[in-house]
Amino acid sequence: MAYWPHIYLFILIVIIWLLERKFPKTVDRAEESLLVIIITAIMVVSFGQVVARHGFNSGWSAALEFNTLAFSWLILLGMSYGIKTGLHIGVDIVLNAVPKPVTRIMALIGALGSMFYGLILLDSTWLNMLGVDVRGGAIEYWAKMHKIGIGVEEIRYPEFMQELFGLKPRLHRWIVLIVLPISLALLVYRSGQAFIDIYTGKRRMLISGHEGQELVEENKDILKDK
Repeated sequence: MAYWPHIYLFILIVIIWLLERKFPKTVDRAEESLLVIIITAIMVVSFGQVVARHGFNSGWSAALEFNTLAFSWLILLGMSYGIKTGLHIGVDIVLNAVPKPVTRIMALIGALGSMFYGLILLDSTWLNMLGVDVRGGAIEYWAKMHKIGIGVEEIRYPEFMQELFGLKPRLHRWIVLIVLPISLALLVYRSGQAFIDIYTGKRRMLISGHEGQELVEENKDILKDK
């Protein structure tokens, strides 16, 4: 098994960590902008298809595949972003019912669980050290697609790129699948960050809290006397 994808992923996470330390707001905006761009692209393609089909009896044959892939990018990248921003919805009835020290321990266990979940999906070969006979993961699958070099079903390279670089018509599958190892590496990284933040008291839980609800309750009578 080739280990160069592991090295590149590690370098990517280190670069993101350094950028966050130096330019935290810029990194936040970049993540948000990427997700917004993906959502916008899905909306534009979907709307364009409706207009093209009903107005001109035409359309883009790769629209369905594009939207499917774009939506998968949105979900995969949204996993780590949701952990980073505490937007993931969870059942917190037990967390709110137990004493704060127990809540902290349970939240730490949740962060560890999320981190190991990402590690298993990213590359499960490390489980062999625990006596588990397993292999594979997102890195191995992506590396295999990169080696084979097959294309996706409908999405094509622009003709000028085909002529300029001598590419085959269909977009390489490894390009659209690169989100798999990157998103899972980010999931592990963000889960590790969440674990540290919970341990140091910077955040209370891994999942979304009730801060918004509490703010509404605190300010619901603010306009009564005005």
